[in-house]
Amino acid sequence: MTSSPLLPLNDGRSIPQLGLGVYKVPDADAAELVRLALEAGYRHVDTATLYHNERGVGEGVRASGLPREDVFVTTKVWNDDQGYDATLRAFDESAKKLDLDYVDLYLIHWPVPSKDRYVDTWKALERLQSEGRVRSIGVSNFKEHHLERILAEGEVVPAVNQVELHPWLPQRAVREFDAAHGILTEAWSPLARGRVLGNPTLDALAEKHGKTPAQIVLRWHLELGNVVIPKSVKPERVRENFDVFDFALDTDDLAAIAHLESGERTGMDPDAG
Repeated sequence: MTSSPLLPLNDGRSIPQLGLGVYKVPDADAAELVRLALEAGYRHVDTATLYHNERGVGEGVRASGLPREDVFVTTKVWNDDQGYDATLRAFDESAKKLDLDYVDLYLIHWPVPSKDRYVDTWKALERLQSEGRVRSIGVSNFKEHHLERILAEGEVVPAVNQVELHPWLPQRAVREFDAAHGILTEAWSPLARGRVLGNPTLDALAEKHGKTPAQIVLRWHLELGNVVIPKSVKPERVRENFDVFDFALDTDDLAAIAHLESGERTGMDPDAG
């Protein structure tokens, strides 16, 4: 069975480069979707408190029959739970719902600068990691200046920074900052919430390689070195999204995709929260 490459994290662990996102997947459907994805070869599932499906994700991991250490599970603390004590309580609730012995990666979902609690939240994550309840810790939707505060005021360098990232928003500055500090960049909304469909450039590349436009973009992410977590509720699409390890993009392909950059976001600007 094809497997995803493992990328090294700065804490000595590793993360499967291609995972399954479950944003907006109902809790009642999450278990079967996760089980199916793991059967198809995925070994990485990304959830969050906000998604209200941690219970189903944990059930799907257990139902797969795979050893716990073979499945990488990420969840995130939501904005309303930021702050040291509130984050510890939020993690307790997530852990209870997941019903797993540990979480592989715990992220601060957004910096929420208006609340200015993300440094205290980060210190709670550091404690959870030191206690072994979380293997790796990181952030999501952090810009360079948010990361600079974490680096200056925290003890642990984030292992991952998960940001909106796709051909229209390639996040070069963030990726360069992350790389310079040993932080892996992970892409959410990797397909720009469906914008990859019907794009002439991507259609042409799909025809050239005998793949779909979505597969072209997922391959682009992999070749940039991003961790990437496409989401779908359709079993055939979940399998299709994993079928991206049998071809490569050439220099001309990458140059064509680079021309799609516009700075357009599908989600919120992290400084607006």
